[in-house]
Amino acid sequence: MDENGLESLPADELHDRAVRYAVRHGDLGFLWDLLKVIPAAEAASGHSSESANDLSKVSALLSDAIAAGEGKLGEALRPIYIEYLRKHPDA
Repeated sequence: MDENGLESLPADELHDRAVRYAVRHGDLGFLWDLLKVIPAAEAASGHSSESANDLSKVSALLSDAIAAGEGKLGEALRPIYIEYLRKHPDA
């Protein structure tokens, strides 16, 4: 998919495509990077109390990663998904 095509996709679809590709290809580096940026993305999307809790709870981070394509959090993570999908155009 070309760059304009990715830019036009909703955040939840970008999330689903990127995470699905990473899981299918065992790209733990991307998944780990995603987990590391979720607290900052939550703070940027107005959920600063959630980001403080997540820093100390791995299970909360994993739960967030599954839902990280939704709402304001998904929008805050759009650049991460687009960058990853540009590197993997077959995703």
